[in-house]
Amino acid sequence: MTDFNHFTFGFVGLGLIGGSIARAIRQYWPSAIIRAFNPSRDALEEAMGDGVVNSGHCREDVPEGHAFNAAEFEDCDILFLCAPVQKNAENLAEIRDHLKPGAILTDIGSTKRDIHEHVRELGLTSCFIGGHPMTGSERTRYHNSKASILENAYYIVAPEKDVPKEKSEMFREFVESIHALPLMVDCDFHDYAVGGISHVPHVVSAALVNLVRKSDSPEAVMKTIAAGGFKDITRISSSSPVMWQQICMTNGDNIVSLLDDYIAGLKTIRDEIAEKKSSQIYDFFDSARQYRDSFTDTDSGALNRSFVLHVDIEDHAGMLAEVVTILGVNGINIKNISITHNREYQEGALRIEFYSAGALKDAQEILTIRSYNVH
Repeated sequence: MTDFNHFTFGFVGLGLIGGSIARAIRQYWPSAIIRAFNPSRDALEEAMGDGVVNSGHCREDVPEGHAFNAAEFEDCDILFLCAPVQKNAENLAEIRDHLKPGAILTDIGSTKRDIHEHVRELGLTSCFIGGHPMTGSERTRYHNSKASILENAYYIVAPEKDVPKEKSEMFREFVESIHALPLMVDCDFHDYAVGGISHVPHVVSAALVNLVRKSDSPEAVMKTIAAGGFKDITRISSSSPVMWQQICMTNGDNIVSLLDDYIAGLKTIRDEIAEKKSSQIYDFFDSARQYRDSFTDTDSGALNRSFVLHVDIEDHAGMLAEVVTILGVNGINIKNISITHNREYQEGALRIEFYSAGALKDAQEILTIRSYNVH
């Protein structure tokens, strides 16, 4: 196993994912050196104040005509490009002449083909390993980054064809060392796959939210009762519109192809409902149920993971505080907690979200022992 404590890591961009990888490095490889560029100084100062980043610079420190000070990363063994996908491609030219011999250059973008094409144009095929940590949060920026969001999440690894095998293996080791799950995937198939399981769902989610926004009554009744399935399927609509704009610009052909298939499927079920074709309607929902039930609760994917527990509680003073206290004294951190007013499609009056699968499992065991009904 490679000792990454002796490595120097660089980050061009220190947002949610870049910050989370940097935090994971600091947690699991505390002696490693981490250098960073971030456009805003506040996030950079926060990262340095946390002890995550050893040195860094921001936009106001950069000479005119440059995106960042590439010379600051000349000693880096692994350099992460963590800007939006199109900006990462632009930054390749900036860094090309400042890479340490033998260094690995990687990115965290949600699309791969576009940046790989730029890598080939610039002659960086011997050092570039495309990366995509399939995790995230509705919240953005370094302030919300956590090493735990990488835990047991798939991390796509897409080496260019000229990258030596030992380099690819070392990067795979690194991904495992920060407790993510490396998955070797060709960059072209990656874009088609995430188009189906991430990009199209985001388009659909936003379309559903806009449908309700336009269809609601002046009293906002639909918004008031939105819960359960609607909130679950549209939660991802809170993600960055800039990020999704760029994803659509760099993976548009796959998204359009998959949307065409999706729209055709919607048209089919729409007609079957209109014509009251009972058996076809049943098959539509049953086939989806069977396939969805084949997913395991611990599967990680491009859709943002959530670790949620529903708890039955009685409606009297102190019950909410009691549950929170039980979890708190047992060292379990709560990410979010809410009362579920519309429980038409889900059980439990109290909805509790945790940061990790481990915390969810521990909370379920503790509350069950305390005779709470959990779902």
